[in-house]
Formats: sequence, C-alpha cells, structure tokens
Amino acid sequence: MEPLSLVAAVVILFIVIKLLSLPIKLLWNGIIGAIILWVVNLFGVGIKITVIKALIAGFFGIPGAAAVIIWDLFLK
Repeated sequence: MEPLSLVAAVVILFIVIKLLSLPIKLLWNGIIGAIILWVVNLFGVGIKITVIKALIAGFFGIPGAAAVIIWDLFLK
C-alpha cells in the first residue's frame, strides 16, 4: 500500500468516526441532562422534563441545567 493511500484511508476513517460519534454524544448528554433535572426534581422543584430541556442540560452541562431550572422556575 502506498503511503498516500494509507494517509487518505486514515483521514477518511477519522472523519467517519467523528460523524458517527456526534449523535451518540448528543444522546448520552441528553440522558445525563435528564438525570440532572430528575435529581433536582427529587428536591421538590417540579420541573417537567422534556426532550428539549434534557438536551439543553446535557449539551451545556451544569450551566445548561441551571438555565433550564431558572427558566422553568422564574421566567415561565
């Protein structure tokens, strides 16, 4: 195998892995976001957990969860 074709194959493999890992990462982060909101609900806050709220909390992490909580409690 020529070195140029080997480099091309590695680059294409890297791109395919990156494209396939993004949906899995978003799904995992959405699950984590839902868990954070669920734990907050254990303390009696009463936030309705939706897919959008879970994805916001999961994508942005703790600041996203805080934003969802503040939005639901004070700005709704």
